[in-house]
Amino acid sequence: MPMKAERQYRSAVLPFFVAEQSKRFETDFYVEGFAARYGPYKLYEDEGGAIYEAFERSAFAETDFSDVIFQYNHTGRVFARGSNKTLIVEPQDSGLFMAADLGLTEASRQMFEEIRTGLVTKMSWAFLPDVKSLVFDKSTRTFVHRKILKVFDVSAVSFPANADTEINTRGFCNGVIAKTLEEYRRRELKKRKLKLLLEVMKR
Repeated sequence: MPMKAERQYRSAVLPFFVAEQSKRFETDFYVEGFAARYGPYKLYEDEGGAIYEAFERSAFAETDFSDVIFQYNHTGRVFARGSNKTLIVEPQDSGLFMAADLGLTEASRQMFEEIRTGLVTKMSWAFLPDVKSLVFDKSTRTFVHRKILKVFDVSAVSFPANADTEINTRGFCNGVIAKTLEEYRRRELKKRKLKLLLEVMKR
């Protein structure tokens, strides 16, 4: 049974910040940062040790970036969005870049103040992986994303390693590992059957 692609949430490796120069929007309420780095980086740990995740640089080549939104903790109010030209989310050499104009509403300006004053310093992003092209390298215990189908949102977060994200990540990892091990067992069984057949034919 093929693994179902589901929305995934990841914390950004680096925080976003208020930039004073080279702004992508002419606004006094500007923030930017990287929603994702290519990695590899530690995703989480299980009883076998650390599990890592990496994104190939070409993973975002065909990604649907239409109408990505900027939220807080992936829920509630929308502070900026791609369709009204207040949010940019795009792949760059260093990772998945984001920039936002948070001056459109009172709520978005309040979000800007919380970022500016250091009350909120981290971000997370939601995306849909292409599980058919996903690779799990058992030797390095690393998931390698070769294609991301869609990016839904980038969100300011109070605590990026929240319980929902942790549960989501573990479910994703366990599902892919289980599928990978099952495929590995099938290949090994096929090899053993072929070996037995060859031994029988030699008699």
